[in-house]
Amino acid sequence: MERMTDELRRLTDDMFETMYAARGIGLAAPQVGREERLAVVDIEDNPIVVVNPQIVLADGSARGEEGCLSIPEVFGEVDRATRITVRALDRNGEPFELEATDLLARCLQHEIDHLHGKLFIDYLSFLKRRAALAKWESMKKDFPRNLRKVPANEIAGRHGEEAL
Repeated sequence: MERMTDELRRLTDDMFETMYAARGIGLAAPQVGREERLAVVDIEDNPIVVVNPQIVLADGSARGEEGCLSIPEVFGEVDRATRITVRALDRNGEPFELEATDLLARCLQHEIDHLHGKLFIDYLSFLKRRAALAKWESMKKDFPRNLRKVPANEIAGRHGEEAL
């Protein structure tokens, strides 16, 4: 994707709406059936759009629990860099660099992984991945079309904090 269009800006708006409705903090285009290399994240009321993101610096390491809107209610411990620099285009197609630490760094790495076809469970050991997939298989019927249902009164005016 070399430039932003009105259609892509609408897509980012729709992705934010979907992410908030599911009480998430990040969402990548492939999670909503799109091939564009873009993702949205919102940590502490700071919505960010990254288009064609590249991690140009990664430093440190910390283990932390992650979940994913693609496989609701399944969680696992994943090692991620604690500080990263991401180079991307913003919602208007302007290039920018973003230094991120802690939860924002984890979230950006998680969403950029989606753009490469990777899920957080791919980082788990064979046994933990197998257990996570078995849990998901047993719960799939509760999430038609992989959607988490959130009561409308929980959505109003609230940004998510639950899954990446």
